[in-house]
Amino acid sequence: MNIIELKDVSRVYKNGEHEQRALDHANLSLEEGKFIVVLGPSGAGKSTLLNLLGGLDNPTSGTVIVNGKDISTLTGNELADYRAATVGFVFQSYNLIPTLTVLENVALVKDIAPDPLSSHDMLKAVGLFDHIHNFPSELSGGEQQRVSIARALCKNPKILLCDEPTGALDSETGVLVLKLLLSMAREMGKTIIIVTHNQNIARMADTVVRVRSGRIVSCEQQEHPLAAEEVDW
Repeated sequence: MNIIELKDVSRVYKNGEHEQRALDHANLSLEEGKFIVVLGPSGAGKSTLLNLLGGLDNPTSGTVIVNGKDISTLTGNELADYRAATVGFVFQSYNLIPTLTVLENVALVKDIAPDPLSSHDMLKAVGLFDHIHNFPSELSGGEQQRVSIARALCKNPKILLCDEPTGALDSETGVLVLKLLLSMAREMGKTIIIVTHNQNIARMADTVVRVRSGRIVSCEQQEHPLAAEEVDW
């Protein structure tokens, strides 16, 4: 079953008379519960695609259907409800609040999510239950990223959108984070979408989407994706 469908989607930014086509007539179908990697160089349109799927931006033209709903027609309040209920975000910069504990950072989403999961359970899932009373400054980069994943999962989203989630991590810690994300797809049925320029991460994916110059140039299924520890990092 497809959880995401893009139909002739373009996103054009105008600066005076100059137009930049960040996404150019994109068509894409993605299955539910898969580990998906969107691959491409800087400026290819990867982040624009992620922003459209996350309801953070609107297409200039075309249709974006997520979980059976055309989100390209939603109003501001409707998009806020969509973001709260359907998608979770994991960013390279973690975006944790430094004055809150690990548990408080994760529990924040309970105020906006319609069907949240247990904060304690999600911190156990990412292996950080022993750190619930620590502050972000007391954690390593990998631990902070795992807190951000726990926070995203606590919303109980159908889709987890990850923008270069291992970009600021060393290779060993990055592998741990990727194994965790992969387990979310395999064991929890979440649709994981990772935007990256790292070709190694693509070797783990069920589906690899390649983007170049605002165009989706390919969408390939991998019958035998590698485990994180099988990839030569």
